[in-house]
Amino acid sequence: MAETILEAASRTEFGKGAARRTRRAGLIPAVMHSRGDQPIHISLPGHDTFLALRHANAVLSIDLDGEQTLTIAREIQRNPLSDVIEHVDLQIIQRGEKIEAAVPLHIEGEPTTGLAILDSQELQVRAEATHLPEVISISVDGLNEGDTIKIADLDLPEGVEAVDDPDTNVVAITAPRGEETTPALTEAGEDLADA
Repeated sequence: MAETILEAASRTEFGKGAARRTRRAGLIPAVMHSRGDQPIHISLPGHDTFLALRHANAVLSIDLDGEQTLTIAREIQRNPLSDVIEHVDLQIIQRGEKIEAAVPLHIEGEPTTGLAILDSQELQVRAEATHLPEVISISVDGLNEGDTIKIADLDLPEGVEAVDDPDTNVVAITAPRGEETTPALTEAGEDLADA
């Protein structure tokens, strides 16, 4: 995934009032975290950050005073009503470093019979920070009711490995609601109709 460069400014004021003033100025309060180091408080351009974070596991190159730092968003706080980003926690990463991240799952195609149901919306994976997939697509073409797809069956991009147990189900093909009838109940219904 391509890196997005965002111009940042240092933040020296903290608290709810300072955060509100930052957001009124069209900026987003953010914190960059690194293992063992002190967090770095910054503000990011609101619109550009919103666009960059529409993509899962977006890699952001934060330009602070002419020095660029590679990061990935770990937590994005949004206003529940407006969906406006209120705060971002960023993890500082190194090029070539492998990290764990949750990648959204997406079903493609139609099963021959039944409905495809995702057991989980995301898959935890390990990969190079700059090569995390934005989404993992799962084809259900040709599958039938009762079939399942396990983590081991997924076609993951090169360099990406699943963290969870390979025998874990991710997709199940089930009967559509309202079509589950047993022969005994069907026959009983016919007997009542004949009476």
